Amino acid sequence: MIDADSPAGADAVDILVVDDVEQNRLALRALLERSGVRVLCAESGVRALELLLDHDVALALLDVQMPDMDGFELAELMRGAERTRAVPIIFVTAAALDAQRSFRGYEAGAVDFLHKPIDPKILRSKTEVFVELHTRRRELHRRMAELEQVLLLNETMMAVLTHDLRTPLSAITLSAELLARTASDDTVRQGALRMKSSAARMSRMISQLLDFSRLRSGTLRLDVRSVDLGELFGSAIAELQQAAPQARIEFQACGDLEAALDQDRMSQVFSNLLSNAVRHGDPHGVVRVVLDGSRHDEISACIDNPGRIAVDVRQRLFKPFRSPTAGSEGLGLGLYIVEQFVRAHHGSVAVDATPDGRVAFVVSVPRRQPEPGSASAAQYG
Repeated sequence: MIDADSPAGADAVDILVVDDVEQNRLALRALLERSGVRVLCAESGVRALELLLDHDVALALLDVQMPDMDGFELAELMRGAERTRAVPIIFVTAAALDAQRSFRGYEAGAVDFLHKPIDPKILRSKTEVFVELHTRRRELHRRMAELEQVLLLNETMMAVLTHDLRTPLSAITLSAELLARTASDDTVRQGALRMKSSAARMSRMISQLLDFSRLRSGTLRLDVRSVDLGELFGSAIAELQQAAPQARIEFQACGDLEAALDQDRMSQVFSNLLSNAVRHGDPHGVVRVVLDGSRHDEISACIDNPGRIAVDVRQRLFKPFRSPTAGSEGLGLGLYIVEQFVRAHHGSVAVDATPDGRVAFVVSVPRRQPEPGSASAAQYG
């Protein structure tokens, strides 16, 4: 029994009344229905279940004593269905409740019992609480959906923008390089080199924004294959020393260094940690890299440098858009991306201070990536 001309409105909150006596249904409807609240009436448990398939109700008022299916049985069926499991239930009864019946009612999911004849003020007061909760929950869901849509649009726009910036930036980089090689004037040559350096820095920012967008949208995909981490670290060190010839790096490796990883992502992880160690450590100190492949199930790498990081800074070091120091260049995404890439490989990364006054980043990754859908893969999902 649903009145199409109900004054409640299209966005009304629904209350379900289930009673086999028509006069009781009419009385409860007259008492509870108002603007913004619609009362759905069912004469049996079967009809109630049909209504629950089509309506999201804020509260169900169930008569305990009904033929074919009583209120307790209906409540148990509601609790067994995902859609109606969380619907609050108030039992309505004309009989005195003993301890056993009360226990059965609360076990079936009741939040309260009302005894006939029902006090209208008490009924309105109790139902109003659930109507208000339902209204707030609906509004929260609406706002969350709007926020998710805004975030998706922002991430899509950022991905498109950063991708489209790469083409003109490549042209600037090539032009700066050509100008630096062919210019006869030292001032022009120095300007071209600064332009090239700035373009390289901007290219790194764009790459970080693209990675950030993929991570936030869940579209990051790993190309897993067998990789020698010793060779990967060696290439990262050689590349860094070419850009910073003054950097002093000691590299030690032991054990089996083969692992199934995404070579490009892990190369980015190691390059980022190495460049951070050189940039933020003591310029006259030595950066130490120790790669340990002695364990059968995982490989670990420790990159440490002279210096210190305050405890409060360490706690937010892997947060996005937070630079490790006030004078740092870039977007503050490097270490966030490091952590996310390592986690994507089901590994871990941590930072700590060593007893001899150094800062150490330790990365551990498993040798083999778990199969999609396995217990280990779900653990990190």
